[in-house]
Amino acid sequence: MTTATEPLVRVEQRGAVAHLTLNRAARYNVLSAAMMASLKGELERAGADPGLRVIVLAAQGRAFSAGHDLSGMGSDVDLQGMRALFASCSELMLTIRGLPQPVIARVQGVATAAGCQLVAMCDLAVASSDARFAVSGIQLGLFCSTPAVALSRNVPQKPALEMLLTGDFIDAGTARERGLVNRVVAPEALDAEIEALTNSIIAKSPQAIAAGKRLFYAQKDLPIEAAYSLAGEVMAHNATLEDARRGIERFTKRAP
Repeated sequence: MTTATEPLVRVEQRGAVAHLTLNRAARYNVLSAAMMASLKGELERAGADPGLRVIVLAAQGRAFSAGHDLSGMGSDVDLQGMRALFASCSELMLTIRGLPQPVIARVQGVATAAGCQLVAMCDLAVASSDARFAVSGIQLGLFCSTPAVALSRNVPQKPALEMLLTGDFIDAGTARERGLVNRVVAPEALDAEIEALTNSIIAKSPQAIAAGKRLFYAQKDLPIEAAYSLAGEVMAHNATLEDARRGIERFTKRAP
């Protein structure tokens, strides 16, 4: 069991992979102001390390994250305080988007509300078959507006709205069918599946991965003409980089 003296986020580096683990299992890894600040700081530190190629975001205990800390959202918190809380949450989520490395969510248990949002904001997600997902604020009279931003960018419109309007849970298999997670495996196979995915990414050019992640998100909300214009420019620059030059040369020497 974790104690208050232990870090909110445990950090472990395994080769070129940083594992960041939410470390408040007894509180279901709620995203308190302190937890969000700690996680944001660790993500930024990992992102600035050129030796790190992938970041895995995991959690200790039965829950991945139960979302915001409701004890910090009581009647004594005024509108300005609520604005500050959700601004901090948005900054955390956008930090993930801005990192050069892919961020993979390792979802071993329940992910609700802002915890589900955190999964959706990661670039990739691998879930245990025991995992469940919900944006459950509506059960308390609070529509999950900020989780809706991430959810609607992963899940088709009608399934996303159903989750948001009902607050009902979906299982890991349904989450995969709807695009919230990439892969679902038995709990005992979760770490091996994460390792296989990280190894596949690490084998690729870090320059191409970083440029490709930026381009993927930048082009999504552009009109198609602008998206192609941006993608062509990024790909042209990518093709002149050393990794791509070497890769093209290797292929052309093998080709008949």
